[in-house]
Amino acid sequence: MGLSTKTISIMTPCYNEEANVFSVYNQVREVMARIGKYEYEHVFIDNSSTDNTVAILKAIAAEDKNVKIIVNSRNFGHVRSPMHGLFQCRGDAVIGIVADLQDPPPMIEDMIREWENGAYCVLGIKRSSEEHSLMFWLRKQYYRLVDRLSSTETIQNYTGFGLYDRKVVELVRSFDDPYPYFRGMIAEIGLPTVKLPYDQPARKFGATKNNWYTLYDIGMLGIISNSKVPLRLAALAGFIGASLSFLVAMAYFILKLMFWSTFSFGLAPMLIGVFFISSLQLVFLGVLGEYVGSIYTQVQKRPYAVELDRINFEYPPALPRSEAPASVVAKTAG
Repeated sequence: MGLSTKTISIMTPCYNEEANVFSVYNQVREVMARIGKYEYEHVFIDNSSTDNTVAILKAIAAEDKNVKIIVNSRNFGHVRSPMHGLFQCRGDAVIGIVADLQDPPPMIEDMIREWENGAYCVLGIKRSSEEHSLMFWLRKQYYRLVDRLSSTETIQNYTGFGLYDRKVVELVRSFDDPYPYFRGMIAEIGLPTVKLPYDQPARKFGATKNNWYTLYDIGMLGIISNSKVPLRLAALAGFIGASLSFLVAMAYFILKLMFWSTFSFGLAPMLIGVFFISSLQLVFLGVLGEYVGSIYTQVQKRPYAVELDRINFEYPPALPRSEAPASVVAKTAG
């Protein structure tokens, strides 16, 4: 099979990225034009943006049929929407890259080279980041925690930026998970993988759409999707708590027998014990609730996204054009 017959799909999820979508399109097109030997498509899946993101994408797509657009009927979140976009790609390899340019488009060339050499997955691994140092440190600690808890070896400092062979995409599809932890799936599949370190630049335009809730959501998803340890910790804490309670009770009983007239139980130890046990119960009820919620999501089996509009998918992938659409360049410059 000749390399000229191969197709590369670039998949970019976006939400309110009007300041960035033309730049990421243009940089990806330049990289693919420089490589030259692959037909390609650039699939943008928009999560119901409220700014001019869709209008800019439609202007690009009107002049460049390699650009495919999916517009969701509403915001389906940061987990489901990208997965829907991944499954709409038709390439022999699919590259996931975010719209804010924190995933460097020039790395596409290196990823394709490693894929040509036989790698099924080529993953971008953050060596450093220009984000706040505390946030980068917290992310690293989270990845280490997930790795310790997981039954399979996880991939640390990996956000999903990477190239995936068609075989990997179909294996991910076979998981049939309605709320997937994509990074964990790639680790679970375990096909030959190359890791490319990179230094993540700071976002130049716009503001991040992640907040503490979305970070908690993906963080907890990573833990419950890869590990039963939190549930077993609950059982272990119950055994330890029961043992300690028995030992304390025996100590109080012996002291009372020895100092029957003077020894007093006191109210403070009882209150502290009650509050401690109650807090422990609430924590593990919360953990149990996360697993029950995950099961509920699995049972619901809702689609990843509902499409409001789909543009240019009737056109097959083609070789990249040498120049960006003039009208969009003028509009962006203006």
